[in-house]
Amino acid sequence: MKRSAHNSSPCAIGGLLEILTRPWTLHILWALSHNGPARFGVLKKQVEGISSRVLTERLRTLEDKGFIYRHYVSTIPPAVTYGITDRMTDIEKVLAQLEGLARKWNGEGKPSVPAEKGMAPLPSGISTNPLP
Repeated sequence: MKRSAHNSSPCAIGGLLEILTRPWTLHILWALSHNGPARFGVLKKQVEGISSRVLTERLRTLEDKGFIYRHYVSTIPPAVTYGITDRMTDIEKVLAQLEGLARKWNGEGKPSVPAEKGMAPLPSGISTNPLP
């Protein structure tokens, strides 16, 4: 399903989120950010499970939006390398914070409900667990 470019979100980060939340996009950006510039085949191996078609689509979109660059060298066979731009280095800080949060949450297990943040305690017999 194609997303319309004409719909404007009232949220200031709506357009950015639309790009970043597409399947595989963050995986690609993460690989390029942490492993450095890479050729298509290497990047495909780093982003395990992505098809060539989807990788090509995402790389084109990310290049069009200025997150990555595409360096083409006219050799036989042609050498094409992808890497991150200055725009992406701004987002790297946010991704690093998300990684820290993910690692923290993965280590904690199931979240608990904080009672000390102005929330009234639950009446007896009512559980925060949605399953009976």
